[in-house]
Amino acid sequence: MGRKSNSIVLMFCLWAFTGLGQKTLIPGAAQFSAYLPALKGKQVALVVNHTSVVGKTHLADTLLSLGVSVKKIFAPEHGFRGTADAGAHIDNEVDRKTGLALISLYGKHKKPTPEDLQGIDVVLFDIQDVGARFYTYSSTLHYVLEACAENKVPLTVLDRPNPNGHYVDGPVLEKAQASFVGLNPIPVVHGCTLGELARMINGEGWLANSAKASLNVIPVANYTHASPVHVAIAPSPNLPNDQSIALYPSLCLFEGTNVSIGRGTDLQFQVAGTNITGLGDYTFTPVPKPGAMDPPLKDQKCYGYNLSSLPVRNLGFSLKYLLYFYSKSGLGEKFFTSPAFFDKLAGTDQLRLAIIAGKTEKDIRDSWEPGLVQYRKMRQNYLLYR
Repeated sequence: MGRKSNSIVLMFCLWAFTGLGQKTLIPGAAQFSAYLPALKGKQVALVVNHTSVVGKTHLADTLLSLGVSVKKIFAPEHGFRGTADAGAHIDNEVDRKTGLALISLYGKHKKPTPEDLQGIDVVLFDIQDVGARFYTYSSTLHYVLEACAENKVPLTVLDRPNPNGHYVDGPVLEKAQASFVGLNPIPVVHGCTLGELARMINGEGWLANSAKASLNVIPVANYTHASPVHVAIAPSPNLPNDQSIALYPSLCLFEGTNVSIGRGTDLQFQVAGTNITGLGDYTFTPVPKPGAMDPPLKDQKCYGYNLSSLPVRNLGFSLKYLLYFYSKSGLGEKFFTSPAFFDKLAGTDQLRLAIIAGKTEKDIRDSWEPGLVQYRKMRQNYLLYR
């Protein structure tokens, strides 16, 4: 790629990341000179979705136009185009535009097989994350990293900024609760980009049999963990804007309860309500919509609160919504319609048991602080940004 064409791409590549009073954030995917030379003559696989763009062009299309030998695409939850419902089984297919094989990592298997990686010289990973442990793109990263380690295929993470990267909070996951909504002993809000998280997973020996991958991370230019991040492309169907992304760490815990957080509305992860009359000052009714064809409390009037106007940057991770609806529901432990799933989201059964026992938010936070102290200290070893 010539110097002139490189500069033209860079002029347009950062439409997705802006912030008042700060330099333009340049994601790893847009820094071609940092990784294109290593792809020359190589057979390449991509782990990408609809957020994997340079400017307004998908990374796959850009690389193919530059003569890179892209052989296949691995797609995470929500699929290559990002339209599938949360948790929906996704089958393998062929991308109509490029003719490339699409291999789902949210279908028959969540980890690339040796056959999937046969003939592949390098894997590129480029997906926008939101910085919450239970957002499954980080679990896909874990399994891709593990497959690359086992099959001796180098992995390059083209890093992107974390919109919730300015803080760390929540209970650290206990091993007994490990699942695809949380594989590693990190807090709910882990404060890492996916590049940093890959370094941590690799460095801490969290892969099966303590395997180590050949890992390269292309960092985001001009980014710090204090940088305001606006994500212009919705990372998944039910996180449509910055408000939903900021509220997601707090509201996702409701997925194991009888409270709707707006799936099946136009305010996904910006409202909270249940079908118990009189709770809150806002009502809404979930109905089937793309990305949520069978939403919780479908066609039922829900009573609760509209949180869509709260200031994004100051939201943080809060238990106040959860504690409020638990106490007002009068359901006791039956409030948790799926206790096992709630525990997997929380990363521990102690949060649910503390809520049932009537503990205050301060008491609960104090209980997970020792784990956070240890995590923050360990995290320092893997940070690429300050």
